[in-house]
Amino acid sequence: MSADLVTIGRVIKPHGINGGLLVEYYAESPELLDRPLMMKAGRYSPHPVLLKEWHLWKDQLIITVEGCNSRSAAEQMRGQELLVESCWLPQAEDDEPYLRDLVGLEVRLPSGQPVGILEDILDLAGQEIWSIRAPEADGGYEILFPAVPDFVQDMDVDEGVAVIDPPEGLLDLYREESAKVSFEQKPAE
Repeated sequence: MSADLVTIGRVIKPHGINGGLLVEYYAESPELLDRPLMMKAGRYSPHPVLLKEWHLWKDQLIITVEGCNSRSAAEQMRGQELLVESCWLPQAEDDEPYLRDLVGLEVRLPSGQPVGILEDILDLAGQEIWSIRAPEADGGYEILFPAVPDFVQDMDVDEGVAVIDPPEGLLDLYREESAKVSFEQKPAE
């Protein structure tokens, strides 16, 4: 089994009484549903699943998988991730890389000053948020950065660099909070 799996959906809840699953589907094309699929619950290892059928219902993806034949069986699958090997993904456009390809980029300001390393990309209420880890020399604190076009000036995946222009004072807030927490955690002498 390949360790390079990509999440393409998440089971939201059962659908109907015969084991159907309502899936929040992240991919743009249903073609990935014709590929070998895996499912993963929490921190457990992924396991292969055989997709019996899929269809759209009110613009939502409904799937049935082998071995899931009742509502109670479907309930046990709630929250599981639907995965596919990355080799099946279509080639990303040069100007729109996959989000997973951005993790690990060095984040800098327009002046070239390093901000940190992009550790994770979160989706909070439909807003893409970058989790950036400041350099250890600066305390290694986390910066949650709203990755909107107004604030992201450039990304070069090949060079491993993203250039951001954050709102005035945003980075200072994280730096000050980190210093405050660090000061409060020091033992009294």
